[in-house]
Amino acid sequence: MHYHLRRFLDLWFPSLCLVCGRPLLLSEQHICMACCHQLPWLSLRSFRDNAASLRLAGRLPFGKAVAAFKYQKESSVQVLFEAFKYHGNSHLAFYLGAMAAHRLLPAGFFEDIDCLLPLPLHAAKFRKRGYNQAERIAAGMSSVTGIPVENKALVRQRANATQTKKNRWQRQVNVDEAFALRDAARIEGKRVLVVDDVLTTGATMAACGQSLLAASPASLHFFALGLA
Repeated sequence: MHYHLRRFLDLWFPSLCLVCGRPLLLSEQHICMACCHQLPWLSLRSFRDNAASLRLAGRLPFGKAVAAFKYQKESSVQVLFEAFKYHGNSHLAFYLGAMAAHRLLPAGFFEDIDCLLPLPLHAAKFRKRGYNQAERIAAGMSSVTGIPVENKALVRQRANATQTKKNRWQRQVNVDEAFALRDAARIEGKRVLVVDDVLTTGATMAACGQSLLAASPASLHFFALGLA
């Protein structure tokens, strides 16, 4: 938004921090700096030996996996995730994806990635929500890294029931055969980073990855904005 227009609108309709409710400064977006600093960032010491990679270990071959935030109920992260997942704030998903990419870029996480593949959303859910939150996160990451977003290679062919109240076995059954390749040539021989909003047991990401392996990518890697 143009600086002067933003300043004028803020006089009458001030933008508020989604976490604490404080009016935002002109240099801030969605979240004030104080709340940004208090977000529960996860360690970036290792991309292959961390809580995210352990959720996927043994399920399929992959290179590295990482999550940006620790996701907990009744926390600032839950407030943010619900805003972009259930309340239409797609710009926030983009912003958080860019924020995570800024943090990961100096650590070398993107050095061997050819494309960002957001976890597909079933067509029925897409029509209801109006966007795929994983795609918006990936687009934010792409704006920082320059790595293209690939959203045509894979499709979600089953509108699975929510995973929220399911145990580990039920989650796996719920996503079996949920994904299908639409255009394998788009990722064949490429180093693919799968992007999603929340990693819980790893069942959904693993099912997505198993479908992608049929396209013979050079390697698979995983990123989640939140780790539950």
